[in-house]
Amino acid sequence: MEETKRGRVRVETTAKRVRVYVGGRAVADTTRALLVWEVPYYPAYYFPADDVRVEELKATGETRHSPSRGEAAVHDVAGRAGAALVYGDDAPLEQIRGHVRFDWNAVDNWFEEDEEVFVHARDPYTRVDILPSSRHVRVEVGGVTVADSRGPRILFETGLPPRYYLPKTDVRLDLLRPSETVTHCPYKGRAVYWSVGEDESGRDLVWSYPTPLPESQKIAGLVAFYDEKVDVYVDGVLQDRPKSKFA
Repeated sequence: MEETKRGRVRVETTAKRVRVYVGGRAVADTTRALLVWEVPYYPAYYFPADDVRVEELKATGETRHSPSRGEAAVHDVAGRAGAALVYGDDAPLEQIRGHVRFDWNAVDNWFEEDEEVFVHARDPYTRVDILPSSRHVRVEVGGVTVADSRGPRILFETGLPPRYYLPKTDVRLDLLRPSETVTHCPYKGRAVYWSVGEDESGRDLVWSYPTPLPESQKIAGLVAFYDEKVDVYVDGVLQDRPKSKFA
């Protein structure tokens, strides 16, 4: 991988074939995509203009400014308003000159090779390990034991605290009430949530991936808690509440 840094922006090449679809048609298809870390948590894809169906792009006459990436021309894509940014030869970050950035949510489908990707581009430096464990994990909410398990699976994800996924049979399901909240993870899939009790403090404390993505099948149907907001005892020892972006 080639890498450059300008301020806080990291840029790398990727060997993956990456495609973007709108209305069932590929509007971009490349094996020369750039990964650009606009935020610390995950990268965005930038496409060489030669690998984009430019006839599907229509300039709006507007520009969008970034302190590190400069001015980009805003374009509609196949009728999707403002779905693409085009960087010209005056972009301060040399690597993105002549590249197109698509808004993730403004298009219909993203593919890495032939696998559809959701939420955002996957970070090549993020790893997910799911390991079976015999540790004794007990979870309290407001002093009440809500889960007690000796058969957790521990999910280790780069940059995040370990998550203890527990069998539902080890969880006081009678204390949980279903939530309408749904989130998506590019590494794990679609998560559904429960709240504990009626107070706002217990809202969406618990989640599960009923049908996770292939690489995360080991947590299918198991239940996890926000350790940042509950008391977790591991082998009888109360754990410090982790400090993360979810705290």
